[in-house]
Amino acid sequence: MCTILAIESSCDDTSASVIQDGNILSNVISSQVIHQKYGGVVPELASRAHQGNIVPVVESALIEANIRKTDLNAIAFTQGPGLLGSLLVGNSFAKAFALGLNIPLITVDHLHAHLAAHFIGSPDLKMPFLCLLVSGGHTMIVKMTSPLEYTILGRTTDDAAGEAFDKAAKILDFPYPGGPLVDKYALDGNPLRFVFPEPQIPNLDFSFSGLKTSFLYFIQQKTRENPAFVAENLADICASYQHRIVTYLLKRLAKASKETGIKNIGLAGGVAANSYLRKMLLQTAEEKGWQVHIPAFEYCTDNAAMVAMAAHFKYKAGLFSGQEVSPYTRSVGGGI
Repeated sequence: MCTILAIESSCDDTSASVIQDGNILSNVISSQVIHQKYGGVVPELASRAHQGNIVPVVESALIEANIRKTDLNAIAFTQGPGLLGSLLVGNSFAKAFALGLNIPLITVDHLHAHLAAHFIGSPDLKMPFLCLLVSGGHTMIVKMTSPLEYTILGRTTDDAAGEAFDKAAKILDFPYPGGPLVDKYALDGNPLRFVFPEPQIPNLDFSFSGLKTSFLYFIQQKTRENPAFVAENLADICASYQHRIVTYLLKRLAKASKETGIKNIGLAGGVAANSYLRKMLLQTAEEKGWQVHIPAFEYCTDNAAMVAMAAHFKYKAGLFSGQEVSPYTRSVGGGI
């Protein structure tokens, strides 16, 4: 029997999870509300909050799983990418815990963890597998050939889809985090009312910086013409902007599917919680004969259960790390 404690601290959520033989026993998450007053995550405040949260979060995860420290066979943690200060808290805690218990240490790439979330409750997921990974920090199309092997086929060259949502929310003066509010207001809007330009970039890569700028200029111009424009058209504005982002994402995903011949499709990352993206993905899947897999909502945003699942596969393969490992802030690319 293999029991692993996993820790996630890449940004502003402190999370701990216990997995036993591939089954998630607990997944505790503590979010940091302090960043709301600043309109975004403040790295120094995030790392300090992690220091205060990590012990009670880990303790809660062990209690919920009904597991003692001495029952653990390994400690896993997110090595990166993420905020350096936040990663260091999880890194240091995991190292000390593993050293004190004299058990192996497993490092997990944050992006691999998002991919591994698909295996929670679906251990026999068919390969090869094509995943659209969209979050506040990452947007990419990934081809998985095994739970431990993947290739990045396309990625954003500048900003991520989640950042594009949050930027628009800030322009519309929504409180942080504003991305989900764009989705909420868009439910009552006409997605075809306003037309925003589709980013043009080669291959399977993405770009969102131009779209963000276009949205800013659009709001500024319309507001000059009519100061009440946003209030009078809020639902349509959100729906139209969201429509452009979602159709852009799915157009690239469809291109990747056609080029690779893969119709086993997944969706991961925090933006996977967007209702319109889920709806349009399922609609596209029906048109193209895709088999779609989307993790449960709690496993889409940053959480330790996805780290635990990735660690489960690494443990089975004997992929352990030494005490000299350090966090990294940028993705190391495809493959484990």
